[in-house]
Amino acid sequence: MPCGNVTHRVPASSEAGTLFAVPSPHSQEEQRRLMSAVFQLGPGVAAGFTRRYDGGVSAAPFDTLNLSSGVSDDHTAVERNRQDAAARLGFDSGRVVWMDQVHGADVAVVTAPGVAPRVDGIVTTRDDLVLAALAADCLPILGADPDAGVLGAAHSGRAGTLAGIAPRLVEAMVNQGARESRITVALGPAICGRCYEVPEWMRDEMAERLPQGAGRTSVGTASIDLRAAVTAQFEECGVHNVVVDRRCTLEDPDLFSHRRTGMTGRFAGYIWWC
Repeated sequence: MPCGNVTHRVPASSEAGTLFAVPSPHSQEEQRRLMSAVFQLGPGVAAGFTRRYDGGVSAAPFDTLNLSSGVSDDHTAVERNRQDAAARLGFDSGRVVWMDQVHGADVAVVTAPGVAPRVDGIVTTRDDLVLAALAADCLPILGADPDAGVLGAAHSGRAGTLAGIAPRLVEAMVNQGARESRITVALGPAICGRCYEVPEWMRDEMAERLPQGAGRTSVGTASIDLRAAVTAQFEECGVHNVVVDRRCTLEDPDLFSHRRTGMTGRFAGYIWWC
């Protein structure tokens, strides 16, 4: 099955997760070039995922809109990229909360911009913060319960998925006043199950703990499907409003992919109040 479509797994009776126009001081064409899709996870909450070549000043192999300071890119270039992306989306880059992502399942409640140390999930009730998750094959997750005023973001790779970062994100959001039935999550671009080849023992480990995430590649070798695994985790938690961007990072050259190119940059998923 080819990657590249966006699926909205949202009940027809709910408006959460459907696509809306997001107010912006920039032209629709400029927003379209910067973001894969800008959409609302319910009233007043904007979210989106950046693309590799939409602006940016980073040199190869991080060209061009690398948003990660955790790779060997020039830090001045990364800061310019972050400022440019934020300005074009309509918020100040000084409002963003980043994560020092470590492929774990720890979630922090954040109350100020900056970097949350050694976590793979962040949650806030502050309406002046922008949450960000970085990825280049792993699955970026954005979540919102607008009624409770709670936003969340997470990074879920193989290890983090097995460790339960998605359920931990839900737990942290609920602890801040969200309800599972009101939470809508967006699963961003990631390596797809037909491309994410792994050793048989890794597939077996996934099959034992999250059978929905154990798959086969397009050539029949062992694989892991991060989106399927994480979707199953959310549904088990009672979160059924899921928006899925099905583009594969390995197949799409407009996205960063560590599997495809080795040393490379990272795109970002952002979520904020608009």
